[in-house]
Amino acid sequence: MEKKKGIAAEFKEFITRGNVMDMAVGIIMGSAFTAIIKSLVDDVLMPVIGILFGGVDFTTLKVVLRAADEAAGIEEAALRYGNFIQNIVSFLLIAVVIFLMVKGMNKLRRKKEEPAPAPAPAPEPSEEVKLLTEIRDALKK
Repeated sequence: MEKKKGIAAEFKEFITRGNVMDMAVGIIMGSAFTAIIKSLVDDVLMPVIGILFGGVDFTTLKVVLRAADEAAGIEEAALRYGNFIQNIVSFLLIAVVIFLMVKGMNKLRRKKEEPAPAPAPAPEPSEEVKLLTEIRDALKK
């Protein structure tokens, strides 16, 4: 009969498996990598895109549904579609950057994995060489 494990022992076994640890490392590295890519897009690419589109800052675009009234203590109600557009552009830029990085890494990996080209087969000897080889072999006998 197999002895039942306690929940603590099962959890310890689960957490110490290699695939769980690999996944945890992947998630941590992924979040750190996300910060780098987000900074690249927000701090480097978006200002350039803003200049190309005439300095448009998408985040300020909105449709006001109800104007603010400070005297009555009413805040503005607005559809901030500019933030949505900004997030779409950021997502697309992040996707392009990641695609280019993965493509470059795959290209490097393929270069490493490519086998060395097979040597070219030796050319067929000419009739004269064949004849001389036969004569040599006959003389050795």
